[in-house]
Amino acid sequence: MYSSVDVIWTLIGTALVFFMQAGFALCEAGMTRAKNTGNIIMKNLMDFCIGTPAYWFVGFGIMFGGSGALIGGFDPFIRGTYDFGTLPTLCYVIFQTVFCATAATIVSGSMAERTNFKAYCVYSGLISLIVYPISGHWIWGGGWLSSLGFHDFAGSTAVHMVGGVSACIGAKILGPRIGKYDKNGKAHAIPGHNLMAAALGVFILWFCWFGFNGASTVAMSTDADMISASRIFMNTNMSAAVATCTVMIFTWLRYKKPDVSMSLNGSLAGLVAVTAGCDMVTTTGAFFIGLIAGILLVLSVEFFDNVAKIDDPVGAISVHGVCGATGTLLTGLFAQDGGVFYGGGFHFFGVQVLGVVSVMLWVIVMMTIIFKVIDKFIGLRVPSEVEIEGLDYHEHGLISAYAGFNLSEVSTGMEVNENTDLGESDYEKASEKQKAVSVPVTTTRSAGGAGTGMYKVSIIAKYAKYEALKSALNELGVTGMTVTQVMGCGIQKGIGERYRGVEMDVTVLPKMKVEVIVGSIPVEKVIETAKKVLYTGHIGDGKIFVYEVMKVVKVRTGEEDFQALNDVE
Repeated sequence: MYSSVDVIWTLIGTALVFFMQAGFALCEAGMTRAKNTGNIIMKNLMDFCIGTPAYWFVGFGIMFGGSGALIGGFDPFIRGTYDFGTLPTLCYVIFQTVFCATAATIVSGSMAERTNFKAYCVYSGLISLIVYPISGHWIWGGGWLSSLGFHDFAGSTAVHMVGGVSACIGAKILGPRIGKYDKNGKAHAIPGHNLMAAALGVFILWFCWFGFNGASTVAMSTDADMISASRIFMNTNMSAAVATCTVMIFTWLRYKKPDVSMSLNGSLAGLVAVTAGCDMVTTTGAFFIGLIAGILLVLSVEFFDNVAKIDDPVGAISVHGVCGATGTLLTGLFAQDGGVFYGGGFHFFGVQVLGVVSVMLWVIVMMTIIFKVIDKFIGLRVPSEVEIEGLDYHEHGLISAYAGFNLSEVSTGMEVNENTDLGESDYEKASEKQKAVSVPVTTTRSAGGAGTGMYKVSIIAKYAKYEALKSALNELGVTGMTVTQVMGCGIQKGIGERYRGVEMDVTVLPKMKVEVIVGSIPVEKVIETAKKVLYTGHIGDGKIFVYEVMKVVKVRTGEEDFQALNDVE
């Protein structure tokens, strides 16, 4: 017979675990750059939406469809008969579905800002179809680890370590983001664009974790169930709070200031670590699990950044992979029933070690194969130009995830002008075509012109061309320049995109403006050099504006004109 209390409790927990997707989306978006916010949202959305039918199709059957040691069974579309005690089959199915989606979405943050969206969608389906269900069967579906007594109550290993290790493999194969490491291998910080969003995401995750851990009792109808759930809630909160305090103090001592983003990660580290044993440890045990997780998180983030050189924008490898594995092992030490610190000897701890190592090896092997195959046939990483300009625009046709800052309304009402590519990708051949169709322009110096022979060259171009342009101008002898970030469009109104199926009137694109003053260097050489560097043959290559300079004055010395352009004592 079904229990209405148990069903309601489990379904409430299901809703809370689903809402973790919002927390992950906010946390990951806030800890990455604004130009990739829409891409982060899409990945978190599609993790759940691709994983749901994939898990329904075969994943659930593999995980719970039999009692084999290594794999459950093949039950497409869940047509078999199951016995989940006081819960209807579909109640248990949807509860497990949201856990599967959580494992899949962990990978999004570590692979952020440089992953091909098509490749990511394929990964998301495969982890829900095969990788997560098989190791999940070992732990929760009656497989070989559960028969040995391996304990992972709500998924420190089954969910979080699986996601964290997958994230590590994916980030390693992808390589670091452009600009993360200098030529000597020193890591550079790439701050997230919105700590408020990241903080809100962490608070949502913390709130939802009470459902993640607490509702894993899948029962609330007896006194024992109520006592167990109360303990789980208390332990979950204690570990998270202590881990956060630990990270704050540790980073305060280590970096001379308490680190905000690391403290946010500390909360998640404590939550992940206690998830395996929240039903078996005392509140004191949860305290020490949080303490250890907090210290380990900081050291782990530093290790992957500075030693392993694996670029993890949000710290998911450390939070979910390292702290998930550690929390499972600590259960073998702090569990009241069988833990080393409670006189249980090392048998239970040994089983915990075996479980963590075996699941880790399974995920490493499978995810390496999956990511390598995806990389070969689809391409795992976007081109460098796409990465520099942002995945939002190139992958989703989204100029900005923050439309209020787009300024597109300023240009409404501009006349449409048809503009096509030159149809020639080779610069030299294109130059001949340009000469053939160009119209000579005669300019006349104004009556008051000083004729200094100095010119200001203002270049509007794509961000991706900055380094190449800077190097080319430096080689030419131009060393002084002013660089600003600008938004704008030419008479072709940017590149037409659609939002919710409707073509946008004007697309104002992010560009860079490089300004240089030249005197001794012929201005024609500067123009020709810039054209060669910027040319691709496509709309949006940019424009070059040349202005006569009437006077230059150096403030420090009072020197004027050519002397003012030099900095020789």
